[in-house]
Amino acid sequence: MTAISSDIPVRRNTLLLAGAMAVYSSVLQLVAAVSSLTFVLVTGVEGLLGLGPAIFLVASGLAAVPAGRLMDRIGRRPVVAGGYVLAAVGCSLTALATNIDSTPLVILGFALTGAANGIALLIRTAAGDMYPASRRARGISYVLFGSVFGAILGPAVFGPLFAGREVDASTLTVPWLVAAGISLVPLVLVWFVRPDPKEIALLLAEEADEGPPQPAAPLGTILRRPGVRPAMLAALASFGVMVSVMNLSGYVVVEHHHHAQSDIFPVIGAHVLGMYALVLFVGSLIDRIGRGPALGGGLCVMALSTIGLMFFDSVFATAVLLFGLGVGWNLSFVAATAQLVDLSAPSERGRLMGFNDLLSALLGASLALLGGYALDSLGVAALAIGATVIVAAPVLWLIGRRAVVPAAS
Repeated sequence: MTAISSDIPVRRNTLLLAGAMAVYSSVLQLVAAVSSLTFVLVTGVEGLLGLGPAIFLVASGLAAVPAGRLMDRIGRRPVVAGGYVLAAVGCSLTALATNIDSTPLVILGFALTGAANGIALLIRTAAGDMYPASRRARGISYVLFGSVFGAILGPAVFGPLFAGREVDASTLTVPWLVAAGISLVPLVLVWFVRPDPKEIALLLAEEADEGPPQPAAPLGTILRRPGVRPAMLAALASFGVMVSVMNLSGYVVVEHHHHAQSDIFPVIGAHVLGMYALVLFVGSLIDRIGRGPALGGGLCVMALSTIGLMFFDSVFATAVLLFGLGVGWNLSFVAATAQLVDLSAPSERGRLMGFNDLLSALLGASLALLGGYALDSLGVAALAIGATVIVAAPVLWLIGRRAVVPAAS
């Protein structure tokens, strides 16, 4: 760190943001585990089992762009805190929908919860704001590491709520209500972050003698900067495949592999653990080897994990594969985030991240719909092959591209 750390509580802010990630990731585990089941059980439409996750992801992407712009204008803290309020409202409406079998309410609940997720994901912008370029990937990893504890919290909280119960809509009411209550905890944690991370970013820029803040460039100009598009391509492929497979895995475990509904949570917990357990090591590795190799390497790990879904159907094997999917996503996601933050000014990061998240969410929603149809019509092999092709294809384009910026020295 630089001299700024003696005047501003960067470590305290990092711990608060990591705590918010820890608590809220348990809510996201519930969404990943039962969103498809919730939608099918409330609506009775099995052929569109991917529609529930798709609603969640589209809402997430649509919220990310205005939220990112608002973060650039008023700061990171109030926008992220508002996202957790939306999460509590969305989970409450979903709980009500499962109790009264209301399709409009479950759609509205998914939409609000998805919008909340799109806003909450922008917390990584706040993490990148607080660290200089040479330590930025590590700074982002410190905040994301909080989700490791969420991987433990999710199964511990939600697993017992499903144990020994039959799969029906009313079984889901209490878990969604619990998720609504849990969503208010990170709201409190984020509210205690002082000063706003955007202010820290401006101070870091001043301390690095980068001159007075420049007006934010148009989004089109930012996207044409060398290194931005490769990072976005990797982010799109990794996020789209990760969220679609994760959201459909609950249906695979219960309906295709014929395991108990409570077995979903060890699988999702292993996935979340893979996403974040190695994040401290991954952050340091990315700063050391460079953004480009990390982008391609993460996509390759994801491809190996998705193709494995064709050959294994036990709960343990599925959990191992989902763990690998999480590790690969972690590597490519942190590298892409660090590179996008490297290539943007503090007044531009919110809009760039928001636009990236919009495209990622729309791709994830499309893949969830397509994957859900393929899963229902053709089986697990179709989902596995399709996901592998999509996540591996960008590696061919990334190899040898000099536009990918190395880690800052």
